[in-house]
Amino acid sequence: MEATGTDEVEKIKSKFMSAWHNMKYSWVLKTKTYFSRNSPVFLLGKCYHFKTEGEYRAPHSFQSSSAALSTDGSNFDKINTEISGNVEEFRKDFISRIWLTYREEFPQIKGSALTTDCGWGCTLRTGQMLLAQGLMLHFLGRAWVWPEALDMESCDSESWTSSTVRKLTASLEASLAAERDPKVLARPPRGPARRDWDGTEMRNEVYHRKIISWFGDSPLAAFGLHQLIEYGKKSGKMAGDWYGPAVVAHILRKAVEEARDPELQGVTVYVAQDCTVYSSDVIDRQCSLVDSGKAGTKAVIILVPVRLGGERTNTDYLEFVKGILSLEYCVGIIGGKPKQSYYFAGFQDDSLIYMDPHYCQSFVDVSIKDFPLESFHCPSPKKMSFKKMDPSCTIGFYCRTVQDFEKASEEITRMLKSSSKEKYPLFTFVKGHSRDYDFASTPLHEENDLFSEDEKKRLKRFSTEEFVLL
Repeated sequence: MEATGTDEVEKIKSKFMSAWHNMKYSWVLKTKTYFSRNSPVFLLGKCYHFKTEGEYRAPHSFQSSSAALSTDGSNFDKINTEISGNVEEFRKDFISRIWLTYREEFPQIKGSALTTDCGWGCTLRTGQMLLAQGLMLHFLGRAWVWPEALDMESCDSESWTSSTVRKLTASLEASLAAERDPKVLARPPRGPARRDWDGTEMRNEVYHRKIISWFGDSPLAAFGLHQLIEYGKKSGKMAGDWYGPAVVAHILRKAVEEARDPELQGVTVYVAQDCTVYSSDVIDRQCSLVDSGKAGTKAVIILVPVRLGGERTNTDYLEFVKGILSLEYCVGIIGGKPKQSYYFAGFQDDSLIYMDPHYCQSFVDVSIKDFPLESFHCPSPKKMSFKKMDPSCTIGFYCRTVQDFEKASEEITRMLKSSSKEKYPLFTFVKGHSRDYDFASTPLHEENDLFSEDEKKRLKRFSTEEFVLL
């Protein structure tokens, strides 16, 4: 009887904390992000320059300037008239990236009373964004942009104060009354009516929606929070725990391995071991048979957990991070600053451009036809100084073919050597298999044990090293 009473108290505590986090992360601060006119902006391998239309010069030829452009939504129109295409192209490209944030009132997570990830799920969300970018490269290509991107209204231009208070009141009342049914975000799409799309555009839109649906907040979504938490349990993580970038990398690998959608059989994920990418292990993954038994080369997403220094980020690594984000096959970096996880997608000068998952949005049922897309695209970028970045992070790359991987490994190796002032680079590419260097190769796993004992030990070590997340 006493145990039952304790359980009820814990449930009420959990509901109060969820309600508090839902309110806390529903605020939108009206901050502006500024970009220099005289320095190039890089976004996942693409370069934009806001000085004059069509002008392009090598990155090293630019110097920073105090002249700045606001990316606050209310000022974009004015900028577009002054500079024409380039800012608009950058904004369209940025908004087209998939943005995954805290959500509330989604189906309850198995084994817990949680119906929100506010306050603890930010690194899982940034991991989802990194994987989503890899899938976008695979199915849509880097040149794709969402045709309706510029129809988005900036959330910075809206006041959320009163709605946040109402949300807190409703959340507290519902928490004390009873379990709630999942609430669906039913806001109609904004912007003008969709124009007639040709066959290619229709095909791209199908994949756009399909990719987002794989990250839906439901137990059936292949890469949704519910599934990622199930895989995390195998490494000792539970819903409500904090997850570091390295742990998330391994969870993403498991999620892709276990995905059963035929569309995903042509993609695999490789996680570097102790800052080493073993080329033959990667190629073996690319050349493995798909479930249908047909031979064919798989695309690979390579995840490399690293530390950019000791207690603080070593600024010597800045040029290397810039170089990585300048590559078109880079899918971003999971990182952040102490107590917060961000998805880094670009840079200007010595500042990193990122998407922030710390914004609570309502659950969207991605299983319904024509579900609203707006909340999965970020209306404006944010920037932070490289010096504020936490040293723990995971870097991601996408290679469509074996030839692409070999080319990428050569290019990144040159970059590592040229940027390293120390005897040992940040990570390395090594020919051969991990077993050739006396490392245990990843064994076949039983159904009920997704992580090997060796992986569990490694994940436990990662968990003790990484920063605490809010």
